[in-house]
Amino acid sequence: MHRAKLRISLLLAAFVACFALSGCGHSEEEWEQAQRDIAKLKADLDAANKRHADDEQNYAKAQSEIESLQAKLKDLGIGLSKSEEEKDKLMRAMREYETRLKQLDEMKARFKDLKSRLDKLTSVGLKVVVRNNRMVIQLPGDILFDSGSDKLKAEGKKVLKQVADVVKGDATLNSRNFQVAGHTDKEPYAGVYFDNWGLSVMRARQVVTFLTGPEKEDAKGVPNGGGLNPVHWAAAGYGATDPIAGTPETQTKDEMQKNRRVELVLQPNVEEMLNLKDLAGN
Repeated sequence: MHRAKLRISLLLAAFVACFALSGCGHSEEEWEQAQRDIAKLKADLDAANKRHADDEQNYAKAQSEIESLQAKLKDLGIGLSKSEEEKDKLMRAMREYETRLKQLDEMKARFKDLKSRLDKLTSVGLKVVVRNNRMVIQLPGDILFDSGSDKLKAEGKKVLKQVADVVKGDATLNSRNFQVAGHTDKEPYAGVYFDNWGLSVMRARQVVTFLTGPEKEDAKGVPNGGGLNPVHWAAAGYGATDPIAGTPETQTKDEMQKNRRVELVLQPNVEEMLNLKDLAGN
């Protein structure tokens, strides 16, 4: 391009120089032809200049588009990377959700099975519920103990033996940990165990001792033990601090009767730390 422009410029200069000198000796016709040639050469030069300007402009535009595309490709690469990362997170969350859903379904099935096998004891007030996110077997205290006493009644031993048989008959339940929790009403206790806490602890201890004792019967056919593994059982006393009816300060007679109870609380495994409220709708 530059060589063509230089060539045209030299030709124009030669024509101008030649005809400017009187010694060239050209005719008028030759002069006119030279003028036409000069005009053509100028036109060619202008066209060449325009093409060169257009080429530079197109080059600059193309360069700008290339840079823009490079920037978009870079952004797209980052975007794709983030999309893949988000996809992986979502897939992990879905797998965790499916695992926890399977665990919950298994616990629902276990809960329903346990409840159905203990339904025959509902006539004496036994309940299988979910409380404080724990599966709980609730036993009315009045069936197990006389007022102010920690000695198990014969009727209470028979009920506990049936509960022990159900737990022992389920390999999963029999290998799980339970806490036996004693509860009282709000009425003050001033007996040998000092207060409601002391009474509730001793009642829980008596239940644990029976459930884990040897499977024997006395002369009257009353069971003296449930034969469960003591490794999986512990006792705790709450006194009147954890009522299921009323408050620790205010309770009706009916509410006090409900609060006098012993609970067999199934302790959850770590993988079962999820919300169990919908198992029994309570």
